[in-house]
Parts: sequence; C-alpha cells; structure tokens
Amino acid sequence: MEETEWLAERFEQHRPRLRAVAYRMLGSMAEADDAVQDAWLRLGRSDADQIDNLGGWLTTVVARECLHMLRSRRRREEPRLPEPVAIVDGDLDPEQEALMADSVGLALLVVLDRLSPAERLAFVLHDMFELPFAEIAAIVGRTPAAARQLASRARRRVNGAEVPSPDPDLVRRRQVVDAFYAASRGGDFDALVQILDPDVVWTSDFGADGQRVVRGAPAVARQVRGANGGRLHPVLVNGVVGALVTVDGRPFAALVFTVAGDRIVAIDGLRDPERVRRFADAAGIPPPPVTSPAREGS
Repeated sequence: MEETEWLAERFEQHRPRLRAVAYRMLGSMAEADDAVQDAWLRLGRSDADQIDNLGGWLTTVVARECLHMLRSRRRREEPRLPEPVAIVDGDLDPEQEALMADSVGLALLVVLDRLSPAERLAFVLHDMFELPFAEIAAIVGRTPAAARQLASRARRRVNGAEVPSPDPDLVRRRQVVDAFYAASRGGDFDALVQILDPDVVWTSDFGADGQRVVRGAPAVARQVRGANGGRLHPVLVNGVVGALVTVDGRPFAALVFTVAGDRIVAIDGLRDPERVRRFADAAGIPPPPVTSPAREGS
C-alpha cells in the first residue's frame, strides 16, 4: 500500500469523531465537513511520520479551524437554528448508526451557539470529548487554569438553560408524532391540544427573514390544524423524530419534534430554502423529476 493510501485509510478511521467535534462546535454539518477537509489538506502537507498521536493532532487542527470559523462569523441580527443532521428512518449503515448514537439535540446546539467561541470550544472538547485542559489551553491560547474557567462558565450557562430531555423510547416518540400528524390533517383541535405540552414552543427559522415563535398548546394547535398541503417524509434528526415536508415534490420545510412524557414539548421548523435543500440531500430525499415542456401542437 502506498503511503498516501495508508494515510487516507487512517484519516478515514478518525473522520466520524472529527465530524462530531466540528458539528458541535459549528452547528452546521456543511461547515463541519469543511473543517474536516481542511484537516486532511493540512495532514497532506505535514510529515505524518513525526506525528505521534494522529487522532489528537487531527482533533487539534479541526478545533483550531472551528475556532477561527466561529470568530470570523458575522454577528446575526436574529437568532438562527443550527443546521440539523437528517437520516431517513429505517436501516442505518455503520457510520449513520455511530452518528445517531453520538447525536446532540438541536436545543443544546442553540444553547452552545450563545457561548463565546472560546467557551464553546472548551465545553465541547472537555465535557463532550474529555480532552484535558492542557491541550485545550494550547488551542485557545490560554493557561490550563483559564481553559478550565472557560469550560466552567459554559457549563453553568448550559445547565441553566434547562434543555429538555427527550423520551429515550424512539418508537414511542414516533407514535406521538404520528398522532400529531393525524390530528393535524384531520383538523382535530382538541386532539392536538392533548398531544402538545401546555407550554410547547414552536420555532420557525426563515433564514435571512428571521424567526417566528409560537407558544402554548392552543396557539400551536391553531397554527397546524388542517395543514395538509404537503407530504411528510419521516427522518431522524439529531437522534430525535423529525420530518421533511415537500410540496409538489420539492423540499419545503424540515421539522424536529422534542417529545417528553408522551407530549410534544418543542417543534423546531427550518424554512430557509438553502438549508432545507441541504437537509433534503442529507436525508436522501430525491428531487422531483424534471418534466420536459410540451411541444407546440402536440
């Protein structure tokens, strides 16, 4: 085996972990893949024989690239939902199983997005991936004690956010969401209110056009009652139940449901067309067939 092939094989062994680190740092799988690709390019320009711990070296490179990307992001006037990870329900390949087993919910990603870049890096690398503070300190340019403080501040903010814990039973969650779909299509207001938590929050992200938030079971039920204009494709989204909505075969919206105690406590909707398209591509939902215009006189 040539050296390049050997190195590529070793890199692929680390890719799932690198993507997981980058996604938690950036909240976007597209950006995470860019960071991982940058690590591969840097590895190709380095002397691999001088790297004692390839996994640690790659994690450091990815973390630094993510930190740079976070710091260079423009400040948004409106909050923005992180970009979800979609996988079609059904049989998963080994990489997809690993991704779902190590998934992180959108609610937590929203909280992470409120941290400073250095706080987010310290929290993700230490609390989620158990990197020592000495290594984190070298990445953020701080002392180990300062890196520990960054993680501590981030931890307090994450714990104080009271991120909802979804029901661990995926089958039961799917049953609750299916009941929600049925009540919505049937226009059954009372059934919808019973399925929704009294304090349910429905957030719709329209990208550059900002967000819309609806709170409370009656208000959400009124919004979705009779909404039957699209087709729902069940998907797993960040390890929880979700759906891609298509209208006339074209991706229209992505929905993520947080279920706890047999009720839906949160619905996150993605309506930004570009991110919905990427979501559909990741979920493997094929685009609508291209039809040729009818010829004149036919």
